Amino acid sequence: MRLEGSCHCGAVRFTLEAPHPYPYQRCYCSICRKTAGGGGYAINLGGRAETLEVQGKESIGVYRAVIDGEQSPGERHFCRHCASALWVYDPRWPELVHPFASAIDSELPIPPERVHLLLGSKAGWVEVEAREHDRCFDAYPEESLTEWHRRLGLETP
Repeated sequence: MRLEGSCHCGAVRFTLEAPHPYPYQRCYCSICRKTAGGGGYAINLGGRAETLEVQGKESIGVYRAVIDGEQSPGERHFCRHCASALWVYDPRWPELVHPFASAIDSELPIPPERVHLLLGSKAGWVEVEAREHDRCFDAYPEESLTEWHRRLGLETP
């Protein structure tokens, strides 16, 4: 699925191909919550890094979070003007890019179930709105973003 995204002020626009476009995975970690959260969580999608095309690169900043006292290799891209979270790229998985669902302008498909992860670091004020078939994890689930899409037959070509 081809996705189009942008920041709030319009300084950055981007497109990419996403075989895993369902916004099903809600991350409640403090990094996502503080850098990109809205309801106390953030949602990443799965895209192909080689298809990422960006307009307004000069307006992009990169933040590398400190995890357990060490700087993460993961790069959180954001707009330097309006601070919109755009995507995460990690050189350990160079073929992948993970745009934040909140930055996507294309219509996204509605997931049939959701995964709530890293609930162990959820803020106390956040209410988890888990539905009947949703899965909840204090840490990371064993099923990857790709595996979730495949299990439900939702992977796009």
